Amino acid sequence: MRFTRIARTLDGGSAFEDGEITLATQRVADGVPDMAVGAVPSSGGVQFLRSAAFDSTAHPAPREQWVVMLRGTIEVTVSDGSSRRFGPGDLVLAADTTGSGHVTAGVGEAPFEALFIPVG
Repeated sequence: MRFTRIARTLDGGSAFEDGEITLATQRVADGVPDMAVGAVPSSGGVQFLRSAAFDSTAHPAPREQWVVMLRGTIEVTVSDGSSRRFGPGDLVLAADTTGSGHVTAGVGEAPFEALFIPVG
């Protein structure tokens, strides 16, 4: 399963990196069909977020965290000016915890919903 990492660059900016979570087919419970399962490392403290606006100024991530988009679409712009859109089912690893960070904007109809899962 593919995901996008927002990383801090050496010059204090941010950039996109592509990553992949390895999925393996396994039985998770008796009576349930086999499913593709992969690890998303987390220290706990998952947060559910619902917002009428996801717009921000440039900011670093408050902690290294997975962002799992549930509803709506956001556009993230990193410091080199490139941007990517993420919608329901997309995984983003926000890892730019220092420096100038990134800008997030809601695209289309609100509300925007996501899970924030801290890495460490």
